[in-house]
Amino acid sequence: EGQIVLDRELHQKGIYPPIAVLPSLSRLMKDGIGKGMTREDHPHIASQLFAAYAKVKEVRALASVIGEEELTPLDHQYLKFGEAFEQQFLSQKENEDRSIEETLDLGWKCVSILPKEELHRVTEEEIAKYYKKVE
Repeated sequence: EGQIVLDRELHQKGIYPPIAVLPSLSRLMKDGIGKGMTREDHPHIASQLFAAYAKVKEVRALASVIGEEELTPLDHQYLKFGEAFEQQFLSQKENEDRSIEETLDLGWKCVSILPKEELHRVTEEEIAKYYKKVE
């Protein structure tokens, strides 16, 4: 049980399906993910992706007021993460058959754009195992 919210802006960017992840929700997800069901890092990386994408939305709003050139280097990393998250993680081709393992690895690839110090919802062990610094 839950709800999926579609986003016109994502649709206009060519992201399919154009799911607005922040207002969308699943009431059953917490009972069906994690060790023994999907992968041990699933709840933490999902939470980290959600938090990082919320920060992207804040940075984009700030950039619309002060301009991108006034953003900090960290803000620019969040913008880069946001583009990767939308283009690679959210977007899925009609005939693409992505496994949960591939999806979780893709989530880690996206958050690896950010400095490790920004990852507060995953464990040190998970960072050591899955984080791959992206330049």
